[in-house]
Amino acid sequence: MSAYGPHAAGRAAEDTAAAYLCSHGARILLRNYRRRAGELDIVALCDGVLVIAEVRLRSSQAYGGAAASVNARKQRRVVRAAQQLLLQHREYARLPVRFDVLVVSVPQAAAATAAAAPVEWIRHAFEAR
Repeated sequence: MSAYGPHAAGRAAEDTAAAYLCSHGARILLRNYRRRAGELDIVALCDGVLVIAEVRLRSSQAYGGAAASVNARKQRRVVRAAQQLLLQHREYARLPVRFDVLVVSVPQAAAATAAAAPVEWIRHAFEAR
């Protein structure tokens, strides 16, 4: 973790991921959409698709890296939160939905400086089951 704590590093990673999406033509609709079922880090509109993006910050590739940490349990929570989002925001319900993962990779010593970190955008990372 960083000297600023895990929450600051996580927020920095989400800021980096949101900026990355915007630089690739996405429009951020919501961030940190929290419901009892789960949380959606970023909800964006990209080429007519509603992108539900899970952001992962990793300082090493140990244990499979950040993408591997979006396990089946986490996927179910994200899907349930997305279902609640679509019920609450009917204007999004007509759009196709895609679940992506954005991996922000920084060396452990620089975890608080995620703004300069490379981002890997994994499109179609998982599907709703």
